[in-house]
Formats: sequence, structure tokens, C-alpha cells
Amino acid sequence: MSLNFKELANKYGTPLYLYDFNHITNQYNELKTAFRARKSLVAYAVKANSNLSVIKHLANLGAGADCVSIGEVKRAIKVGIAPYKIIFSGVGKIDEEIRTALELDILMINVESDAELQRVELIARELGKTARISIRVNPNIDPQTHPYISTGLHENKFGVDIDTAKRMYIQCKNSEHLDPVGIHCHIGSQLTQLDPIKESVKIVADLVRNLKAINIELSFMDIGGGLGIVYDNEKLIDTNEYAQSVLECMFGLDITIVCEPGRFLVGNCGTFLTKVLYEKVNGEKRFVIVDGAMNDLIRPSLYNAYHRIEVLNDNKEFSSCNLVGPVCESGDFFGKNIELPKTQHNDLVAIYSAGAYCFTMASNYNTRGKVAEVAIEDGQDRLIRKREVFEDIIALEEEFIK
Repeated sequence: MSLNFKELANKYGTPLYLYDFNHITNQYNELKTAFRARKSLVAYAVKANSNLSVIKHLANLGAGADCVSIGEVKRAIKVGIAPYKIIFSGVGKIDEEIRTALELDILMINVESDAELQRVELIARELGKTARISIRVNPNIDPQTHPYISTGLHENKFGVDIDTAKRMYIQCKNSEHLDPVGIHCHIGSQLTQLDPIKESVKIVADLVRNLKAINIELSFMDIGGGLGIVYDNEKLIDTNEYAQSVLECMFGLDITIVCEPGRFLVGNCGTFLTKVLYEKVNGEKRFVIVDGAMNDLIRPSLYNAYHRIEVLNDNKEFSSCNLVGPVCESGDFFGKNIELPKTQHNDLVAIYSAGAYCFTMASNYNTRGKVAEVAIEDGQDRLIRKREVFEDIIALEEEFIK
């Protein structure tokens, strides 16, 4: 994304998120094309970036939505994604969420435990409805990614083992209020190795065949998301090889493939723009203090995640420093012991690959307003979320002051 950062910072202020919508289009089309030989649904993982304009852009391209709260379901419907393209996942759905999902008649509820299945059946019975469900299978495969974003091992909280899944499908078949239409598997995020994906898909495809042998016919096989992006120098999975590996595991099955990309679609579209306040030296330690903070972009603090950082000046004098924000926490940093040039007040700093799990994880910690978000498409910029002010932050509290 080649942009005039200075012009955009002057127009919208900092800190600021910028999203390249043309990049999102290219990523979506690349993945959809890779699965052109098979019926498929690309269901965008809304949690990656839940801005309504981002979801709307993907809806216009034909995407469905993978949602992990009823709020995300409502976001998807609000911008025009049809209910039959929406999947509701998550390990801890409350009764009201299940009830609303059934009333909205979405494609399927992705069930992650036997206890949850009982609740879905009970609520469907109370409503006089039949719940379309999929079951999330945990194949016990190591995804070879960060432990915080690993979901496919038995030590993780997600999904059920193969034997439990079989019992649950049989229960569904024998229920008047459960319709098992799909199966789901997602082993983790930021995946850069193809073998774990292929191994997990094979396990799930074999289960689909076993279920078919006892007359449980599934219509959808959800292979999850998790394809990695470049933050540093990662070698990525080729999308055509990815699709071909999945298809090879699914021979003989007449079933629609569902994939749930999030980071893959939006991660590299985003840039977080922040401004230098001043520099500080404690002994031999140099700090570059910017107006952005961990409440705006928490990944470095939460995961020790790496984002490429660039100071937008012409200074050639580099030295080691910590790039930190104003929040009153030692964990408020974007990079530690990194080489950056000497900076001055108001120098701009770009933090790249900030389209996924960045703004969507933002908070109002320290009573800091959430920053503005801007879309860039075909060379034109437009505001897609205004910057919060103090009055926005206190709006839900003010009337209760005694």
C-alpha cells in the first residue's frame, strides 16, 4: 500500500488505522479461485476485523461470515450477508445467543461440546424449531504456531474428540430438533505449515465417510481458517497447494467446502499510524514514546508479536530503542530492543500488518478513546469509524452518577 502517510495523518489525526480494501479484494479472489473446482463458501472470520465497512466490502465480494458472538452475527446481517451464509461458532454461547441464532435462521450453529448440544436441542424444542448444527472436531494435531492461537490439540478448549463427535452425530440423527448438516475443524491461526492442515482435514474427511456409512449425510465440511500472513519473513502456504491438499482428502465426497479466513484476508491490508511525542534516555536505555498505545494495538504486549516498524523520516542515525506508548503499564510497547533512527517530535511511525486482531482487540484502558479507521480503495480514502471522544467513552455511565 503506497500512501501519503503524512497527508492522511494531517487529515484524520493520529493514532490511526488505515486499511487497503484492494488488498482485501485480491486476497478473497485468490482463495475463492483456489477452490473453484468444488462448491465452496468463504466465510470471513469477523473477529479478525469487525468494522462494518470491512464486512460489507467482503459481503459485496460474495463472502459469508464466521461469527463467535451473536453481536458478530448481527454485524454480518446488518451489512447484507444472508443468514444462509452465516456460521455461529464459539465454546461458550449463552442461551439467548443460541435462541437468537435459531430465530435468525442462520446456516448452522457450530457446537463445541456435548453439554452445548444439549442446550441447543432444548432451546430448539422450546422454539418449535430444528437447529442446523455442525460439530467442531478436535483432531489433536499440533499446528506449529503460537500457543495462544493453537486450537487443535486436546489441551486446548476447543472442539471434541473423534469418538465424542460420533456419539453426538448419532444423537442428532435421533433428535427431532437437531439437523446435523456440517462438520468443522480449525487447528489454529497464523499457520505456515501445510502438513498439519492436511493431516487434520484427512482425519475429519474419514469421519465424514464413517458417518455416511451409518446414513448420516453431511452437506458442509468446514476446514476452518488460519492461513498465515507475512509479519517478518515467514514463508507462506501457497493457496493453490492448500486447496489441492484439501481436495485430495475429500475424494468421493459430495460436500460443500467452507473455509474461514480472517487474518489471511485483512492482516496485511492494515497499517497503524502513530506519531512520536518525544525521546527519553534512562541511563543507556533509549525510549521512543509515541501517541499510540497498547490499548490501540495490544498484540506485541499480549503475544510478544512482531510487527514491522518504520519511522518515516530521512535520518540515517540508527540505534537500539524501545518503541513505547503513554499507557501506565510496562507492557505498553510495540517493539523492544529494535533499531530505529533518531526521531523528533511529530515524526510519523508506521506499524505494518495491522489489519487483523488489532483494532478489534482495542479498549478504552486509561480512558483513551478508540482511534479512527480509514479505508483506502482505488486511491481514495474515506473514514469508516470516527475517533472516539471523552463523551463517547462515558456515555453508558453518565446517567447513573449519584
